[in-house]
Amino acid sequence: MTSIEAAADDLQDLAVLWSSGEVRAHDVVEAACAALVAGLDSPALRMLAGCTRAEAEYDVPDLLPAVLGELGLAFYPRGSEAGQDAAVRALAHQLLAGRLTPRELALRAHQRFGHELPLAERLAELDDEYDIIGYGDRTLAQLDAEVTAEAQRLAYGWPDPDRPSQHRASHR
Repeated sequence: MTSIEAAADDLQDLAVLWSSGEVRAHDVVEAACAALVAGLDSPALRMLAGCTRAEAEYDVPDLLPAVLGELGLAFYPRGSEAGQDAAVRALAHQLLAGRLTPRELALRAHQRFGHELPLAERLAELDDEYDIIGYGDRTLAQLDAEVTAEAQRLAYGWPDPDRPSQHRASHR
């Protein structure tokens, strides 16, 4: 993957996480700056990257859809089911990139989506298991490994062996 592709993926993930309330607007501005440095370019991206921290809260909601459209990336409106699914996958990418621990991924997915979003259900279940780790026969390392495996499944669109009717997501 080129640095431009990686920057586009990072910008897409930060946009999804912003739409789901997981990150702040200035995090999106920082991702826009990194995308410009990596070689992505569009008029709206330059405007977004030029926002100050104070302007970000006001400008990101208006600029982000235009940026993503100009770059051929997806914009997910707040609260949409597709956006929630994309946010779960973006959180999985954060774990695989070393930006979250397995425990943090499970906790954030559980807090944000509870047991209501089918794509995040396994992570919510695993978060519950972290809470009782001292009372069972599983080790923390085993639980971390299972969360990491779930993150890989989500990030790469691998089907869930326990739910054979799921649609396969596209690879990055």
